[in-house]
Amino acid sequence: MFDKLSDRLGGVFDKLRGRGALKEEDVRAAMREVRIALLEADVALPVVKEFVEKVTEQAVGQSVLKSVTPGQQVVKIVNDGLTEMLGSEVSELDLAVAPPAIIMMVGLQGSGKTTTTAKIAKRLKDKENKKVMMASLDVNRPAAQEQLAVLGEQIDAATLPIVEGQQPVEIAKRALQASKLQGFDVLMLDTAGRLHVDQQLMDEMKAVADVSTPQEILLVVDSLTGQDAVNVAQNFSDQVDLSGVVLTRMDGDARGGAALSMRSVTGKPIKFVGVGEKIDALEEFHPERVAGRILGMGDVVSLVEKAAQVVDKEESEALAEKMLKGQFDLNDLRSQLRQMTKMGGLGALASMMPGMKKAKAAMAGGADDKALVRMDAIIGSMTKEERIRPGLLNAKRKRRVAIGSGTTVQDVNKLLKMHQEMSKAMKRIKKMGGIKGLMSMFGGGGGAAEAGMGGQGGGMAGMPGLPDMSPGNLPPELQDLLNKKK
Repeated sequence: MFDKLSDRLGGVFDKLRGRGALKEEDVRAAMREVRIALLEADVALPVVKEFVEKVTEQAVGQSVLKSVTPGQQVVKIVNDGLTEMLGSEVSELDLAVAPPAIIMMVGLQGSGKTTTTAKIAKRLKDKENKKVMMASLDVNRPAAQEQLAVLGEQIDAATLPIVEGQQPVEIAKRALQASKLQGFDVLMLDTAGRLHVDQQLMDEMKAVADVSTPQEILLVVDSLTGQDAVNVAQNFSDQVDLSGVVLTRMDGDARGGAALSMRSVTGKPIKFVGVGEKIDALEEFHPERVAGRILGMGDVVSLVEKAAQVVDKEESEALAEKMLKGQFDLNDLRSQLRQMTKMGGLGALASMMPGMKKAKAAMAGGADDKALVRMDAIIGSMTKEERIRPGLLNAKRKRRVAIGSGTTVQDVNKLLKMHQEMSKAMKRIKKMGGIKGLMSMFGGGGGAAEAGMGGQGGGMAGMPGLPDMSPGNLPPELQDLLNKKK
């Protein structure tokens, strides 16, 4: 998400950072480019106008222009402005009521409302240990109630039994009674979707809200619809008291205009974003982290959290033992590649690691997620002995591995070079005092938060086996490529 905007703003701020001193004209010229970039990203015009005026006023101040690092100061002001535009702080679900807490889901048809209902239910069940019941109030769309029942089975969450012929208000009353009697913590009501703002359906939605008095009313909107998503949010907020917004298909939205406009235009916080079709592809919306990603500063905090979810504990401990001895073979590399795939692939990691986006772009052939599959195939074509002792791979063996994996000897050599660089990184970690020394970089005094803002701790805490990819710590070959790119 935000790829185009991030690339465009990255180019603007690289010019500012590269200059020792800045004049007012330089800042104003950069802000004009920022304005164009935001408009191209489909951000609402009033939002862009207010944002650029506010940021420009701060950025042309004497304290910025006369500072030691004026370029960095301007970037920080823009970062703060973006964070404020996105909502400043994370907005969590408010479930602090006598159970059951009721969450009512509303939105247009096709926005992913029913799937999002199940995603939030799974999140509450798994992460907050809540007992959740889901009830479908959609009697208009064929098989809508059956769809929620199937999703309930997938996530092992209760769904209200379907009674043919019941209307939405009756279903809501029955769901409320059943959830109270059976001791559920949360009741999720999935209301009927709308093709447009249909007054009859809106009246039905208000009637459901009146009988159920929901703690949260979440509007689900498709981020790919851009400014239409913001207009939909405004129309719904006129009818019911929305508590927040869930943006779906953010993984496919390279512009991000809906997310950047939503809070400013509607006053409603973005609570979650859908980042894929899988039932667990839902993330809390963190404005400050998203601002960091947009400006290419990375988001190490989210990266560490994601790593904690997917990294196998026993496997990590075994690898930690090897790291303490400065060892790292191709089996370990394969394990790391698979963990990267689980975490969303190179694209997801590139947006979270400071400096990694440029490194990825600079790599010959433009590294993509298919590269991870190819590398896994190459290692899979080696013998057990070759994986443990890569030095055995002479020209003849490399040809055999290349044929077996459907790649070239060049690809095999690239993989072995990558392994060498990572092995060197393991030895550096050993000299730093092993895992404890590495993790202390992310302990108190800013740690991961500083890294998330592009600090010098730009490695990957929580992901043993991956080297520090912050500027100055890249492999020489990659650093050369980056220098040529500049």
